[in-house]
This record gives sequence, C-alpha cells and structure tokens, in this order.
Amino acid sequence: IELINSEIIKSAEASFNMIVKIFPVMALWLGIMKIATESELLTKISKILYPVMKKIFPEIPKNHESISLITSNVIMNMFGLGNAATPFGLKAMKSLQTLNKKKEEATRSMITFLVLNTTGLTVIPTTIISLKMMYGSTNPTEIVLPCFLASLISTIFGLIIDNILARKEIKKCK
Repeated sequence: IELINSEIIKSAEASFNMIVKIFPVMALWLGIMKIATESELLTKISKILYPVMKKIFPEIPKNHESISLITSNVIMNMFGLGNAATPFGLKAMKSLQTLNKKKEEATRSMITFLVLNTTGLTVIPTTIISLKMMYGSTNPTEIVLPCFLASLISTIFGLIIDNILARKEIKKCK
C-alpha cells in the first residue's frame, strides 16, 4: 500500500508538472488563434479554402457560417490544437444542424465533418513537440513529418471511405 500511495503521488506530481510546462505553449497558440479570429484571418483563409471545402461538403450552401466554422476547426487541428478546435467543431455541428431537415439523423455533411475532425490532419503537432521538449528530447521536431504523413493518409482514406459510403446510401435511397 505504501508503494501504491507513493506512485500515486509521483504520478500526480508528474501530471501537474506536465500541465505547467505545456500550458504556456498552448496559451501562446490559443492567443495566436484568437488574434487570427479577431483579425478575420481565419475568414480569409476560409475563403481561400472554400473551393476545397465545397468539394468535401457539396450540400452546404455558399456563404453558410458552417463552412467558416469547419475551416477554423480544421486549421486549429492542423496546428495540433485539438482542445482549441473543439468549440469551433461544436459550433460547426450546431450550424450544420440548422440545415438538417431530419433533426434525428445526421446529414452527410455532419458525418463528413466528423470524419474530417476525427482523422485530424496535423501539420505542426504542437502538443507532442512540447512534450518532447519537456522530457529533454534532442530533436523534438523530428515527429513533424511522420505526424503529418500519418494524419494526411488517415484523412484521405477517411474521406474516401466516407464518399464511398455516401454514394452507396444515395443509390440505396433511389
């Protein structure tokens, strides 16, 4: 029992230290994303990414707020800020629900967004880099390329499978 208590205390201390060390990095990136939101940079990026988003989400009308929210969520995930992306993801789902005629069922766009959000395309895995730095890694950024490739492949395959299943559902309904 003494050993268990000792390990519990050590684990709690290690967890607290990890949070204290990661918090400044997360605060920095959240601040940058807040500035990007307030300066309407995210809106401008949304407009640049609109042609891609329109291909992925053909059912969403042009200039609907959900596209901007989805894009903001994707951008934050790309920077490894999953917890900062969550509010945008929830707002995007709520916005997509306004387009939903069958409120008890998820629309194709909702499912596609869930796939896109879950696969989480990551360009800069800030949290992993922070953890590696915290534990004294000599090259904390070595994980960037493998994380990018793994998340890119999962996103591509997720969207392909989503598209295949959506086409099957459309054929079934006809």
